[in-house]
Amino acid sequence: MKQIQVTNYNQQRVLTTAQLSESFGVESERINKNFHDNKFRFKEGKHFYKLEGESLLHFRNSEPQIPVSNMTRILYLWTEKGAWMHAKSLNTDQAWDAYEMLVDDYYKVKEVQYPALSAELQAIFALDQRTQEFDQRLSHVENNTTINFGQQRQLAQAGNEVVVSVLGGPDSPAYRSNSLRGKTYSALWRDHKDYFQTNSMRDTLVKDFGRALDRVSAWHPQGRLLREIEDKNRQMAFMGG
Repeated sequence: MKQIQVTNYNQQRVLTTAQLSESFGVESERINKNFHDNKFRFKEGKHFYKLEGESLLHFRNSEPQIPVSNMTRILYLWTEKGAWMHAKSLNTDQAWDAYEMLVDDYYKVKEVQYPALSAELQAIFALDQRTQEFDQRLSHVENNTTINFGQQRQLAQAGNEVVVSVLGGPDSPAYRSNSLRGKTYSALWRDHKDYFQTNSMRDTLVKDFGRALDRVSAWHPQGRLLREIEDKNRQMAFMGG
């Protein structure tokens, strides 16, 4: 087995699915199947970390030595306990031998001892470590927490206001057209979901809320929809004249 490129996340060593499958001598699909077949047994933060969106981008930038395809949308990182779960599922001699090697030579990072440090310096190092751990946990929360109900209402209100405006006001023919009004709302929130990579406006992340509010407030229809709105209002104006 060739030497494994060291991969770190959340102050511990982890392995990508590709690295783990290579170590165990199986295809990545086998690791993925083990995970999905036993998903209820795996716990995020204990057996694995799931990276996507901003966390995936940050990992790709901070660990450039680990090849991650630009097409990858979700990346799983396996802890020592996660590797044990996979070895147990595979239950082959090669997998167990590889797991023992990983535990002895990869996952167990030897701690550097500083016996000559004073108690004061040891306390400083301990405080610094706890601060880093807190910052990482806070970053994780910020990167995964969605907006609350009040923020959802604020974003929806901004959407309502911009739709009324781009349709020409509440008395405009375009706004009074149920079909056209519905198309405009759909286009607005479709653009929002595509940009922020969410399944729903309610899934907007807290860290993106300010930017989302600005984008929704500045939104404007494009292409065919814009022409439909302009034609609808122009036709009625012509008939009225």
